[in-house]
Amino acid sequence: MHKDNRTRVRNQKPRRKKKPLPWIIQIFNHQCYLTFITGCLTYQYKIQKEKRSKHALCCCSWFGLSVVMLYVWGETANEHFGFDWITFLGTGYWFYWSVVLLCLFILMTVYTSLLLLLGLLLLWEGYEFYLHWCHKVLVLLVVVGCLFLLWVLCTYWKDKWLTIGLSMQVFGPFTHLCSIPMMTILSWPVVAYLIHLEGEVKTRRYQMAHNEAKANERCNVLVKLRAIQLAVGLPYFIILVCVYMVPFGKLSPCIKEKNKLGPKPNFFGHRGAPMLGPENTMMSFEKAVEEGAFGLETDVFFSYDGVPFLMHDSNLRRTTNIREVMPTASLKYVSNFTWDFLSTLNAGKWFIASPPFYNMKKLSKADEQKARNQKIPKLRDYLELARKEKKYVIFDLHSPPPGHPYRDSFIQETVTEILNSKIEHHLVYWLSGSQRSYVKTRAPGFQQVARLIPVKTLIEENITVINVDYKRLFYKGLKDYKEANITINLYIVNSPWLYSLAWCCSINSVTTDNIQNLRKMNRPYFLMTPAFYIFWWLFLDFISVLLVAIIVYYHL
Repeated sequence: MHKDNRTRVRNQKPRRKKKPLPWIIQIFNHQCYLTFITGCLTYQYKIQKEKRSKHALCCCSWFGLSVVMLYVWGETANEHFGFDWITFLGTGYWFYWSVVLLCLFILMTVYTSLLLLLGLLLLWEGYEFYLHWCHKVLVLLVVVGCLFLLWVLCTYWKDKWLTIGLSMQVFGPFTHLCSIPMMTILSWPVVAYLIHLEGEVKTRRYQMAHNEAKANERCNVLVKLRAIQLAVGLPYFIILVCVYMVPFGKLSPCIKEKNKLGPKPNFFGHRGAPMLGPENTMMSFEKAVEEGAFGLETDVFFSYDGVPFLMHDSNLRRTTNIREVMPTASLKYVSNFTWDFLSTLNAGKWFIASPPFYNMKKLSKADEQKARNQKIPKLRDYLELARKEKKYVIFDLHSPPPGHPYRDSFIQETVTEILNSKIEHHLVYWLSGSQRSYVKTRAPGFQQVARLIPVKTLIEENITVINVDYKRLFYKGLKDYKEANITINLYIVNSPWLYSLAWCCSINSVTTDNIQNLRKMNRPYFLMTPAFYIFWWLFLDFISVLLVAIIVYYHL
């Protein structure tokens, strides 16, 4: 008997001890995962009873609104300097408020995207989605901020929406091609949700067949389930078909053959090169010449004693040291000062103390010292540089205020100053519409430049150049003017995508603050041949249809 027991012991195989679960699995289990999601949203680390979420649509709306505002403000970066300038006029202090808003919209988008992600994860687990009051307050602030900015844009900056339209023309082909894989990825949760709802419908019908007492109540539930299926599935299906069938990218002027691409637009330095030197100073114009500017743009005012000088703002507060010399006169109209006083002001220290552009490169020590010593230049100095370097000139000529000694003769004085400078007449783009017939008679060699007026009027007045806001490209790309051989100059073009659009639209020249970067472009960004676009469109359509069919088959 003992022998048999010993034999059994020998024959028994030793049992393996169970390996302990890794510590990560022990700690971060499914319960911990749910607790984490719930705690982030509600600050209550307790798992609630399973319920259907009622706020997922609101969360998607918050996220969508923040993304729209981020896109709108990001694409209007070409106007950020103007926004900062307007806030300076109201506050008297220069600050990058445009960058603050951009960072704010980025934070809003990240925050709402995290809320959306956590909400979807909680919804996937079948739990109720609700927020702590802190999140509700923050979300309310996000919505109010976005709606307020939308109101400001719609009320005061209506034309900025044209910039968004232009950006869609440039990015349209790429947005279309990227939307195909995005819609394919989105098909997984959409199909899974629709199949889940279909299963719910079948279950309810089965219960109705075996329980007639609650048939009416369950019938209403069936109607709701079908409505949800329709509300989710139909918009997705319509968008998917449009993405498959409609070639949205064909509307872009950047879809063209390379041999049909026009020459690179020339550059007018806007107030010189204001990222490399103080605007409207000789240093700024010299830097623009060094960067290969086609022409130089500026603004001209008349001093009280009749000296034409260069200045953009109607007062001296922003670009001179007037607040140090004569604080009470900082808001006084510039034409009410004599040249003897204006010539004593410093026009460069502000550039070092408050750089006008947040993306400016740091100046060398030599350039920084040179900038600090800049003075307000005369029109004569500006014309002398243009004559010497054979650069075109274009300027806004500001009328002196009522009561000024040169109120009625500033046009004649300006023409005299130009003629005395000995600059070649064809290098002068005469922009002012005042007394144009007098200017044509006295200086017939000047190139007459107009704003956006009908082509017929331009031909009748023998005007061959127009100087227009870049947003006018939205209207058929100024096609009628190009067909009439009108030379087009756009202002102000700083963003590479906007310059690419001007290039694709065969614009002759642009006025820019960003000449040092735009001149480095050898081809337009986002240029695409029609054959390349159509190939990728059809190829992605084929792959997407195949993957969507596989996804549907898998869930069935």
